[in-house]
Amino acid sequence: MRVRIGSTEKPLNTRFPAVWAGIASLFIPGLGQILSRQARRGILLLLSLGTTVGLLIWRIYEIAFREKTAAGMFIKALQRNTFFTGLVLACVVAIWLWTAWDAYSSVKKKRQSGSSIFLVILLAFFALGWQISEIDLVKMIRDLPDALPPLSRVLWPWEAAITYDQESLEAGAEILASAEGKDAPPVAVEKEREPYVKVEPTYGLLSTRDEQNNLVPGTPIVVTGRNFEPATFTEIWWQDPVGNEFRPREGGKYLSVVTDDAGSFYLEMTMPYRLVPPSAETLQMHQVKAKQISQVGGAKASDPLKLTIGRMIETIFMGMMATFFGIIFSIPVSFLAARNIMSGSWVTMMFYYITRAILNIIRSIEPLIWALIAVVWVGLGPFAGIIALTIHSIAALGKLYSEAVEGIDSGPIEAIQATGANRLQTIMFAVIPQMISPFISFSIYRWDINVRMSTVIGLVGGGGIGFILVQYIRLLDYKAAGIAVWFIAITVAVLDYVSSEIRNRLA
Repeated sequence: MRVRIGSTEKPLNTRFPAVWAGIASLFIPGLGQILSRQARRGILLLLSLGTTVGLLIWRIYEIAFREKTAAGMFIKALQRNTFFTGLVLACVVAIWLWTAWDAYSSVKKKRQSGSSIFLVILLAFFALGWQISEIDLVKMIRDLPDALPPLSRVLWPWEAAITYDQESLEAGAEILASAEGKDAPPVAVEKEREPYVKVEPTYGLLSTRDEQNNLVPGTPIVVTGRNFEPATFTEIWWQDPVGNEFRPREGGKYLSVVTDDAGSFYLEMTMPYRLVPPSAETLQMHQVKAKQISQVGGAKASDPLKLTIGRMIETIFMGMMATFFGIIFSIPVSFLAARNIMSGSWVTMMFYYITRAILNIIRSIEPLIWALIAVVWVGLGPFAGIIALTIHSIAALGKLYSEAVEGIDSGPIEAIQATGANRLQTIMFAVIPQMISPFISFSIYRWDINVRMSTVIGLVGGGGIGFILVQYIRLLDYKAAGIAVWFIAITVAVLDYVSSEIRNRLA
């Protein structure tokens, strides 16, 4: 007797009763299939259902771990994530019942129920993956406006690439943080043609916060200025008694004014909030400042641009040096990892298997991990990055070179060996001439990869442009980070084009 599975047929010989097969899979999913000589299908269904149930239990615990009982955890998880918990639970029940029906029908009707059950398993795993990955499309769409400003600065950062020499023009006036004006400072005397700022009154209370952390406005003051540059944007700054400066805000915006044609301005504001230590018993003399910053001279490269160019050059040479050392060490290793070269005796085959195993282990560890180890070894900087890339390059190129050696034409090897040449002579005159072209192609491609990886290992202190990129991101300097991102993209594109042209010419 034969049954159809998908588009293939296979014999199904069993005398196990169909009802008992269904009941067995109802108690232990997959057991009925195993008893009816469908062990692989039964084990696969059992493992699939067991994995789904295990992941569901884990997620329920993660969601409601504060509950004391299993029933409390389940109810809490169902309340907090109704759709996710209900969907996965429904999939578990469907898989369980379908497994029993599959065991029954495969014996009773002499055919399996098809592969639809695996679609339900995939649905359960997709629901689990959605919840475990914490995908939140609503939050992504809702918070998109907040992400657009920094994203725009990354995509177009060139304003930060150019800078100018700046000339600062400022003046200030003292103000006493006190409810009484007996110790208030006098109004400063205005000098001809010098920037001048006057504040009235010269004393008052700073803004405070109440028990609900709501802002209680301070004393209103009037700030006037004269003898500044006309029609120029002017920033208002506040300096506390210990010399710390900050820009006060009102209505969510920093205070600023634009001077009139005579270089004067008038501004009404309230004394800002500033935390004063309880131990401060002396007079708290603050200062209001007006600052004008103007650009002078021609445009020049900014510090982020110059630093990015230098680190990008460092990144390219890191990739080049790692590729150079990787080629030197991987060429002899590749012959030890080539079966057709090392198949002469059991001793050489032992070296073959050992070399292959070592290459696989080294290659399975990402350069980022090697960079962390190298940073501990030789400290921060490009040398650690070169070590990490070299180690990974030896393993990767050794594998590629060895596979190329295994694919060479055996005719020249047999001809050389027929002349009585030894193993070294055979490699020199029969193997290497056939390997020059693929060796060059693989080496250029590896340089391309190493330059790309150099931008990543810098994130863990391995030098290169990645090192400053992560610093810019941590400092929220998105324009400087955008300059680094653009240089990475341009460099990778140029190297990809150059390496492609070289490979085409050597092909």
